[in-house]
This record gives sequence, C-alpha cells and structure tokens, in this order.
Amino acid sequence: MIIVTGANGFIGSALVWELNRSGESDIIAVDSISLSERSELLKNKKIKKFLLKDEIWQFLQETPPHQIKAIFHMGACSSTTEMNIAFLKENNTEYTQRLWAWCTDAKIPYVFASSGAVYGDGSKGFSDETDPNELKPLNPYGASKLEVDQWVLKQKSTPPKWFGLRFFNVYGPNEYFKADMASVVFKASNQIRSTSELKLFKSHNPKYADGEQMRDFIYVKDITHWLLELLSCDIKSGIYNMGFGVARTWLELAECTFRAMKTPTKISWIDIPEDLRPRYQYFTEAKMQKLFSAGLSRPKWPLEAGVRDYVENYLTKANLSL
Repeated sequence: MIIVTGANGFIGSALVWELNRSGESDIIAVDSISLSERSELLKNKKIKKFLLKDEIWQFLQETPPHQIKAIFHMGACSSTTEMNIAFLKENNTEYTQRLWAWCTDAKIPYVFASSGAVYGDGSKGFSDETDPNELKPLNPYGASKLEVDQWVLKQKSTPPKWFGLRFFNVYGPNEYFKADMASVVFKASNQIRSTSELKLFKSHNPKYADGEQMRDFIYVKDITHWLLELLSCDIKSGIYNMGFGVARTWLELAECTFRAMKTPTKISWIDIPEDLRPRYQYFTEAKMQKLFSAGLSRPKWPLEAGVRDYVENYLTKANLSL
C-alpha cells in the first residue's frame, strides 16, 4: 500500500488522483481535515482507508512494514502568513522528522514536501545545490521547511530512497479551499466572472513595473506525474526543486486567464498591504538542472496550456475537482 499525508488537501488529493490513474487504489489517505469536514476532494477517489493526522502512528505500529510501498508526506500548514511558530514546528518540522525516522527504521521510501519559500528573497539564488545553511526564508512557514532540509542532510541513517521537494508556485484543480493561499488563476477566474476585471498588486520595487513581478508557475499535473516518476526511476536521493524552471510575470498569467475565459483583459492595480511588503518575493525561478539531469522528465504543461486546461476543464465546469 501507499500512504499519502495531506490527502485531503491540494497536492495530496491530486496525487491520489494520479495514483488512481496509474492503477493504484491501495492507498492510506491521511489528513488533519476529516472527510466529514471536507468531502469533495476525495469523493470520487479510490482509497483503502482514511486516517486523521495523529492516527497514523498507531497504524504504522500495527502494520508490517513490508506491506507499505512508500510514504508521500504532502501534509503541512502551507500558509505563508502563519505566525504561530510553535504550531509550525510541531506540524511542519517535527511531524516530518518523525515520519523520516519511521521510514529509516522500516526501510521504506519517503517523499516529503519542502518549499520554494526556503529561498527567501532570492539573494542566494534558487538552486537546490546551494548549502541550506546559507538560505534565509522571509517567513516562519519557509523557516519550518528549511529546518527539515537542514536536518535531513545531517542524518547518517536515511530511508533507502528519499526526496525532499521544494515546490514553487503550484496551481491547478483541488486548490479551492485554500482561501488566500489559492493561486491567482483560481482567484482571477472568480473575479473575472463576477466583475470582468482582475485586481493585481502594484510593484513597490523600482526594478519591476506593475505586473512584471515574476514567479515560477508549475501546473499540479506536472507535479503529480513527477511524484510517481521519483519512485519508478533510478534517481539519487536528495533535496530537489519542483518548478517549471522558467519565471513568468503576473501579467502573463493574467492574460492567459482572460484568454482562456474568452474575456478582454482588464486589470486594476492595488497596493501590496504594508505588512506583506517586507516578505513579498519579486522573483522566483527554480533551477531544475539537478533533477532533469538525474532523469526526471521535462514538464508537459507550460503556463498557457496549464491555465487553459484549468479554466476550461475545471473552473468553468460544475465539478471543480480532479
């Protein structure tokens, strides 16, 4: 069986969808959000059992390790505005370390979510080969992820195969519950549908014109395809970036969304809230050479194709989920 934590969240539920597509249904879905609280993401998925976040430990204690094929740990608090450091340490850092220790002892492959937020303002670049001790995240969320990255690289005992994945700006189906953390594509489709225009942040950095702030946008279907590839391909264990590898502007993203919705582009500019400005990233771009050189396939969903698929096949349909 395969264990997926965060299975009732964005990337986790999309991974369950991908696993089902590949013929896997012997899946243990784990999340802090119960199926009674949120039912739609796993509604049509094939899983063997659903466990709440803290129920996993008894399950692991009672299950012979040879019955477990791998653990995909996608569960975490992903809010970049979360300021409860004690909560982030327990939920994001210590939980990940505890699963690492179990997979090490049981000799089970382990894949866990890190984040592009570990790179902070980008002054040290966005290479997954940079010493993690040189990085300075802009928020406690990024710090909670970086702490794990630093910790695993010091471990002398490891799972037989492990990957820490630094996700960049992932967008796509199943993110609907994320509120402020949802992608601009999702927010834009709602705004455009109701007002025929989109609000975007102005630039408060003279190096960037309004809308020319850049991000590495990656479609969730590329992410889930890669997650399965990591287990099936002979790729060296380690920490890797997960992005498209090419930065695009917010304006390009907006224009792709308007085009997919067959609506003329109309943008109004708003100020970035002052409390967010010190933590605002003007540029992110995942360096992907390390993973592509190791044998991972190239992404199949450039921004234009990903946004079009998302808008036409999900956001404008009655069934929003994968």
